[in-house]
Amino acid sequence: MITQEQLKEVVERQEALKHYLDIDNKKIEVEEEELRTHVADFWEDREKAEAQMRKIKELHFWIDSYTDLEKQVEELQLAFDWIKEELVTEEEIDAQYAKLIDSLEKLELRNMLRREEDKLGVVLKINSGAGGTESQDWAQMLMRLYLRYAEKHGYKTSIAQLLEGDDAGIKSVTINIEGDYAYGFLKSENGVHRLVRVSPYNAQGKRMTSFASVFVTPLVDDTIEINVEPAKVSWDTFRSGGAGGQNVNKVESGVRLRYQYKDPYTGEEEEILIENTETRDQPKNKENAMRQLKSILYEKELNHRMEEQAKIEAGKKKIEWGSQIRSYVFDDRRVKDHRTNHQTSDVNGVMDGDIDAFIKAYLMEFAATDAN
Repeated sequence: MITQEQLKEVVERQEALKHYLDIDNKKIEVEEEELRTHVADFWEDREKAEAQMRKIKELHFWIDSYTDLEKQVEELQLAFDWIKEELVTEEEIDAQYAKLIDSLEKLELRNMLRREEDKLGVVLKINSGAGGTESQDWAQMLMRLYLRYAEKHGYKTSIAQLLEGDDAGIKSVTINIEGDYAYGFLKSENGVHRLVRVSPYNAQGKRMTSFASVFVTPLVDDTIEINVEPAKVSWDTFRSGGAGGQNVNKVESGVRLRYQYKDPYTGEEEEILIENTETRDQPKNKENAMRQLKSILYEKELNHRMEEQAKIEAGKKKIEWGSQIRSYVFDDRRVKDHRTNHQTSDVNGVMDGDIDAFIKAYLMEFAATDAN
């Protein structure tokens, strides 16, 4: 059964959260913000009204989540007193404690995601490394991992672009993942992922090492203002390839966006190229491609902000391209993150999208620094 010290610790953590979240002021703030919605012309500017409703929803999330946590702590304290009178069992108290710790840790982690972009959705791109079929198969396995992760967390996903492998697997894929704080959690996945296994594509049954890179950028929404210069945008259309029937291949629904980007800070120029074959509707694909462009431009701006902060830059080096952030060693039943040293033997669970422990370990180590 839990000890008096464990009970004291959760009470202290709950009270600390109340301070960090500034719950008392949030309760006052939400009342003031709700009053603004009562004016007669509130919905005349729909965009502004929806932004106001999102603000209120977020305030209610923090207040309601903390209120629920506070209630769980009170119930655990009562149960701890009742054990002497045998009104509850030790097993019931331990179960209450486990549930409370889970709620507490989830709220603590959410509180770490304070940067403006953390609350956004995410554009997640996977590229297979050198190694042909083996690396392409690994890239497809990672695609499944993140799709399963998104499904388990109630996020909406769509495949913006998919380039299939020559014999098996995929060469690259771009996935849009939409949902609250999807970027905040999945930013931990940015970097190179290494697979070690006995390859099913090797006739000698040799142990092989494969690599795939994961790039993560925030998926901008209507609340983010991004300046795209129309004169620097050009479009091509093409027939979508791959699965989807003959109709897909006959209609030029695929779009290719080219944007001549000039870095406002350095003056360097580059062409940003985006392809989208998400739907059979060309205008819709253009809209999706433009949204991806805005996400890339937003990420570039964020990178400039981060580079100005030495503390953030120090953490950023750990996740840049070329670094190996995590190893998946199938034969040894081990997945290890090299930034946090967190590891697990549940390889099947990880490949099925159970990566919350890795995300938590990353945020515990780096989120406080990123928030500065």
